[in-house]
Amino acid sequence: MRAVFLALTTIDAVPTAPPPADPALISPEPSWRVHVAGVVTGVVGSTSSFAVVLAGLTAAGASPAQAASGLTVLFVMQGLGTILLAQRHRLPVVLAWSTPGAALLAAGTVPAGGWPAAVGAFALTGVLLAVTAAVPALGDAVARIPAPLAQAMLAGVLVPLCLAPVRALVAEPLLLTPVVLAWLVVLALRPRLAPPASILVALAVTLAVVLPGDGVDGPLLPHLAWTTPTLTWAAVVGVALPLYVVTMAAQNVPGAAVLSSFGYPVPWRSSLAVTGATTVLAAPFCGHALNLAAISAALAAGPDGGPDPARRWLAARTAGLTYLVLALASAALTALVLAAPGEVLLAAAGLALVGTLGSSLGAAVRAERGREAAVVTFVVAVSGVTIAGVGAALWALLAGLAVHGALALTRRGSSSPRDGAAPAR
Repeated sequence: MRAVFLALTTIDAVPTAPPPADPALISPEPSWRVHVAGVVTGVVGSTSSFAVVLAGLTAAGASPAQAASGLTVLFVMQGLGTILLAQRHRLPVVLAWSTPGAALLAAGTVPAGGWPAAVGAFALTGVLLAVTAAVPALGDAVARIPAPLAQAMLAGVLVPLCLAPVRALVAEPLLLTPVVLAWLVVLALRPRLAPPASILVALAVTLAVVLPGDGVDGPLLPHLAWTTPTLTWAAVVGVALPLYVVTMAAQNVPGAAVLSSFGYPVPWRSSLAVTGATTVLAAPFCGHALNLAAISAALAAGPDGGPDPARRWLAARTAGLTYLVLALASAALTALVLAAPGEVLLAAAGLALVGTLGSSLGAAVRAERGREAAVVTFVVAVSGVTIAGVGAALWALLAGLAVHGALALTRRGSSSPRDGAAPAR
């Protein structure tokens, strides 16, 4: 991860320009195909994880109205940020809310100081992202965290959410069976569409159950709710720092890697500056964090974004516009999630995160050397312990770093010459 970050910090010095198109590969397809790809990018990226965002905000202490405001402002900010970056650089740069960050919040508890302290931690996360754009040394410090430990921490955070569909299927089999079947069928046919498919079926199940009854409570039109941020030690250490680390390690670096894999130079510093600024602006209105999209970004930057790589930035811009349109439905989506019986939508969100959990676990234990440190990180994160008001995510990372450091010292000591033996040549 350190090598990747060091490479990215020099990217903005290269003129941002799309890769040259091969005329032989460009078919005379209508231009609307690019915009359809942008709509799909925005819809898939949002529907697959908005329930996780709401679960995270609620777990951090947000009221239903504040959670709805958070979803609305995240839609708006990621839409505006995506349009700005795509238009400025003529590159398929797509922003998204931090799904791993939302999972981190969902696995934790309300920090000391309550919801205002959580909001202050969100704002501080944005400041750290923006400072990283100006001070590469800060990002370099994050990059020094061994990638397996960061992935193990994320995997441990995701486990409780991925257990939700198992428990819900046992508790409410009639409600969850259609959701699981939809996820499984679409996973076999079009894996990228499996998460939004399960969410859409869960929404349909919820409507079928709720509408004949009392309906949904709360406003259905988007609104913003202001919360004055405060800061407490527990919120800074237990929310802001883990949220910054997981957003950088699990979203920003992979998101930049996706763009690079399709041949695009990454506007790294400007992307961090925009995501940091939009996170700070979103925080008082209950949004948690924004970052570069990873999986959904491939829909715009890859072949699905059109045959001409030089025009795929239009797909990203359309994705930004799609976010703004979806913001209009954010309050209604929140009301449905809160009205869903038996946590149907949270279970669907857990299905959507199964792939992320699998990739995180694989990356955490892939290397045999130092695997114990990753396993310790994972176990502590799964435990959900809270010590001194600080959640399990940070303690997991500290425990993993301690084991990693101890193993490194042991290896260094065992490799040194002993008993007067001459060093090997």
